[in-house]
Amino acid sequence: MGRRGVRIFSIVRNFLSSIVNKEFLIFLFFLIVSGLFWLVITMTETYEREFSVPLRLVNVPKDVVVTSEVDDTIKVAVRDKGYILLAYKYNLTSKPISIDYRHYAQKDEKGTVSTSELQKLIYQQMYKSSRIIGMKPDRLVFYYTRGKSKTVPLRLNGKIVTGQSHYVSKIVFSPERVDVYARKSLLDSIHYAFTENMIISNLTDTVVKTVDLKKIPGAKFVPSEVKVTIYPDILTEANVEVPITAVNMPAGKTLRTFPSRVKVLFVTGVGNVRNISASQFRVEADYQDIEAHPSEKCSLSIVGTPQGVRNPHLEISEVDYLIETQ
Repeated sequence: MGRRGVRIFSIVRNFLSSIVNKEFLIFLFFLIVSGLFWLVITMTETYEREFSVPLRLVNVPKDVVVTSEVDDTIKVAVRDKGYILLAYKYNLTSKPISIDYRHYAQKDEKGTVSTSELQKLIYQQMYKSSRIIGMKPDRLVFYYTRGKSKTVPLRLNGKIVTGQSHYVSKIVFSPERVDVYARKSLLDSIHYAFTENMIISNLTDTVVKTVDLKKIPGAKFVPSEVKVTIYPDILTEANVEVPITAVNMPAGKTLRTFPSRVKVLFVTGVGNVRNISASQFRVEADYQDIEAHPSEKCSLSIVGTPQGVRNPHLEISEVDYLIETQ
């Protein structure tokens, strides 16, 4: 192909290329225009959308303790044009609604923000065309106290199942007691702080957990969580010889038993055996029972045992006796 042919080919290629580019640009232009047109139509349509609006309780005096958990967000369903709802996605969900303590606190140490008042506060941050069609919660309630508090001990709430031949020897709380704040009528009815429900199965080793305290509406525990240490131990059988003590003896009479000591058998933890002695038990023979039920032998009963002892029982429950008159 000569130079003339190459030139003609180049002219034709450039011409066809320019036609394709123009058509593509025209297509792209109309695509953008149609997209914008669709977007304008879409944004001007009316929609409904739910937003999470942050809340904040403000102007709380220093001597006031809010004893209930105040919701930090509220779900608000709004109806308006699409472009306005799009704007709410950024400004309505980022600026907290301020709940002024001074406007809603009442003499009974309770504050209530009604549905209409709550809507009024939210409408202040919305366009006039917007309508609230639903709220969750539909009102706010908070409790408070002015320095009324007391200290209460802790109690475990839940179920602990130990492994075979084990038992719970000790439960330790840290701290051992917590402060509770509430209005006086409620404060007087609170005697313990209970943990949230704990379920532990097959306990064979020491367990340490940090748990929340069970909430009471209108009350606040400080601290709101505690450390719980649960100590298991292995059960073992043991025994001690305990002297028999006569009780309800009339003046001038003495009860002698044969033998004078009796063996008490029991079950306890391996780690607790060394802490148990005979002096911590009490075995009695009651003169009134002997007089009411005359017999050759008198009955014995265990009336005192140390902590950590299980299933205490006597090796012999009856013994020979003699009543001496002085």
